[in-house]
Amino acid sequence: MSRAKIAVTVDEHALAEIDRLVTRGVFPNRSQAFEIAVKERLERMRRSRLAVESAKLDRAEEQGLANEGYAGEGEWPDY
Repeated sequence: MSRAKIAVTVDEHALAEIDRLVTRGVFPNRSQAFEIAVKERLERMRRSRLAVESAKLDRAEEQGLANEGYAGEGEWPDY
């Protein structure tokens, strides 16, 4: 995976905290700290989007669609 260098503006207190974490060995350097933070935030946003879109579904309608394609006899088993 290729990487691109960028310039960012960061609050001094946040940067100081990042530097403390680097000093303690939590992250090898500032770049890794920022990269991990961005990746984690993007993943949380992706998961929350899925939850938001799923909440829009009509449960009864989805169950009806599922039952239309059910080839077995009787009702769906309870889980």
